[in-house]
Amino acid sequence: MRGCSLLRRYRIYDVFTDRKLAGNPLAVVLDGDELDPEMMQAVARELNLSETVFVQKAENAAHAARLRIFTPAKELPFAGHPTVGTAVALAELEHGEDLDELDLVCMLEEAIGPVRCAVRLRRGEVGFAEFDLPRKPVQTELHLDRQRIADALSVKVGDIGFENHVASVWSAGVPFLMIPLRNLAAVQGLQFDPTLWEQAAPFAEGSLASAYVYCRGGVHHQAKFHARMFSPEMGIAEDPATGAAVAALSGAIHHFDALPEGHHPIMIEQGVEMGRPSYIHLHLDVREDGISRARIGGQAIKIAEGMLDI
Repeated sequence: MRGCSLLRRYRIYDVFTDRKLAGNPLAVVLDGDELDPEMMQAVARELNLSETVFVQKAENAAHAARLRIFTPAKELPFAGHPTVGTAVALAELEHGEDLDELDLVCMLEEAIGPVRCAVRLRRGEVGFAEFDLPRKPVQTELHLDRQRIADALSVKVGDIGFENHVASVWSAGVPFLMIPLRNLAAVQGLQFDPTLWEQAAPFAEGSLASAYVYCRGGVHHQAKFHARMFSPEMGIAEDPATGAAVAALSGAIHHFDALPEGHHPIMIEQGVEMGRPSYIHLHLDVREDGISRARIGGQAIKIAEGMLDI
């Protein structure tokens, strides 16, 4: 609402980590009703985190809340670390942070549709939440200029690709150009050029695809993949953890690795180069006809709370 200043509660969580000042920071504005999109975008730009969530009253009374998710530059239909962080924040607010244990399931309304979340709280432990992918990953066949992609990353063309993995465009609600690099050194040593990226990246689903660069393995011994994400389109120079990208990556993993039927737990690490290591837990259930179910989870720890005077 314009012309009316109100105090609105907010919390900041570090997501996809069990320690403060790591992972991906998230602002959760708890009193988001009656804010228009222009004001929400202005607040997100002011806070300047990868994402800011505005919690509103759910349209369906059986659901926990409606979420509006903004980067510093645009609104998103769906995002992973805001879903995880907000699910933990709402559970802690409603049930308290000092309870012995709690397991609950809730529905969060996002622009992409209802997102089913499971939350686990334990005394003395960092909260954990996971959600079912609201949309299965799909590949978009687009022409990709490998030389321009290599130039935008300051790597050699020969660095792009490993085993069966090649550059490809995938989306589970938000489009990403998935760029496999041959090893960890190549991913850690790349230098992203946003100007050259605008010349190299394809348009998908009405926007410029963001870059999700990955390789097999990682710094953490349990990591199956190591990744970095860059998105000039979203106003994000580099993101410490990107759940929506992992949702899209699940399609590439299944496609290129030809995963057999069964359950596949996969941990992806991100944010290492930023000094904010993040650990994203992906679980894929595969049947003969493809991915039957996918979910993404991680921890979220509160680091601040206060009031916004807007």
